[in-house]
Amino acid sequence: MAHIDYYTFPLSPFAYLAGDRLEKLAAAHGATITYKPFALMTIFEETGTPPPPKRHPSLMVYRTQELKRISKKMGMKLNLQPAHWPTNPAPACNAIIAAQNAGGGNVGGLVQSLLKACWAEEQDISQADVVKACLTANGFDAALADADAEACAAEFAANTEQASQSGVFGTPTYIVGEEVFFGQDRIDYLDDYLKG
Repeated sequence: MAHIDYYTFPLSPFAYLAGDRLEKLAAAHGATITYKPFALMTIFEETGTPPPPKRHPSLMVYRTQELKRISKKMGMKLNLQPAHWPTNPAPACNAIIAAQNAGGGNVGGLVQSLLKACWAEEQDISQADVVKACLTANGFDAALADADAEACAAEFAANTEQASQSGVFGTPTYIVGEEVFFGQDRIDYLDDYLKG
């Protein structure tokens, strides 16, 4: 059985636009997924990638064009300038980590709900009420939003270190063994790889 490590960040529009395609692919192949929220800005610093506000204007124009194209193709609502972006990602990351460790709900759905809250619903995912609503909507106890922040932070740091060691340079990134698939537009390549 294949296993996929999914390096995600709850403020990434490209992770949002991946939708539930990874989960559908995993189900089709009988693969398992570990969701790994990580410090994207730390990885950007390590790899020499400027964060969006510091990128060359031509790159930002292209980014906007790509986001429009992808959202249209996927039929997904997207606000290119969300009211609460950037914001503190820690509460959302902690909730994903705590929910995955607790089990009993839909982790993929939780990740997608948090991304959608930011990029399509004008909600602030740094706020406890937003995180709790996403947890309960996906079958988890809302109290997981108040999970041990120190333990979650340690796992978040470990995810970031693993991302660095595994060649991750952005999100969404999917890793199977030594194979790295970067970007929501590489899910088809991941599908091909799992088919053998």
